[in-house]
Amino acid sequence: MAQQHLDPTEPMAKTVTGDALAGYLRAQATEFLRALRQHRETGAGGNGSEESVDAARALRRSARRISGSLHTFRPLLDPDWSEGMRPELAWLSGTLALEHACAARLERLLNALHRLSGSPTLPAQSTRPAASAPPAERGGGNLTVGAAKAGALLDRQLTLARTRAHSAALQALGSSRFHAVADRVAVLASEVPLTPTATTTDLRPLATAAEERLTDAVTALPLITAGHPYNAAALIHGLSPDPSPHSQDTPWHQVRLLLRLHRYAREVIEGADAPVNVRLLAAGQALNRHRDASEAATAAASAARTPRIAPATAYALGVLHADQRHEVEAARFAFQQSWQKQKVTTP
Repeated sequence: MAQQHLDPTEPMAKTVTGDALAGYLRAQATEFLRALRQHRETGAGGNGSEESVDAARALRRSARRISGSLHTFRPLLDPDWSEGMRPELAWLSGTLALEHACAARLERLLNALHRLSGSPTLPAQSTRPAASAPPAERGGGNLTVGAAKAGALLDRQLTLARTRAHSAALQALGSSRFHAVADRVAVLASEVPLTPTATTTDLRPLATAAEERLTDAVTALPLITAGHPYNAAALIHGLSPDPSPHSQDTPWHQVRLLLRLHRYAREVIEGADAPVNVRLLAAGQALNRHRDASEAATAAASAARTPRIAPATAYALGVLHADQRHEVEAARFAFQQSWQKQKVTTP
């Protein structure tokens, strides 16, 4: 597949210097501080209101963009400052993401059990015996019998994980480590530590390098295999009893991170009014689905290893695990389709 680099006629082809980077970082720092103020005002001490959840999401979003920009454009920034700031932002973003990830994973798995078992309600909520259900709802015999208990088990495990993640996030936001990060972001909102030559240096080569790293990583993926909606070989490997994360997923997760860095670099270069790149958006959404399905499959496999569970429960969790590995393959196929789609140019 031919690599698609920045075209001289595109917005990214114009000369853009460190001043644009400084403006972008100041804007993201301002968003961070606004989200932090909202998070505190909405009282995040309980389970978290919708407003506090939105504020936490905004905190993560701005922290990721600041961290990603520090990585891509690090030659234009004070090295001691940027190298000290990036891991702290990554720690914060990762800590705040855990609670949402647990909730989304539970919802995904329960919906999948509902779909697979053919039950009229989510398996964890169903109280009607399987034998009394109509044939169309009984689905696959043992699957229907075990789906309710499998859903209940997942509910217990992931709700506990979510509660712990919520507590960890609250503890992090009250820590001296977080206050140090917030103080540094507050300074960034008004003063960006650029190098002396940054204001006359073109950002485009660094943005192009980020794009090339992404393109190289995509080229290394098995896109020919992913070109088939059903990848039986990968599915067989996905059913391995090994409790560690699936080895085939790692390069795809890396591509997802590199795509994010590429998108952030484009935001810096193109500015706030740049049109949405539909191709990159679709590719990113496919990789997000890939990550979600991969982590959901791991959660199902982990639940299946719970000691002394009933055979029907283990069977339902095994089917659920296989279903999520199918979703992984479907997401890879969707990424391949969106990534290889040529850009549509208008006259």
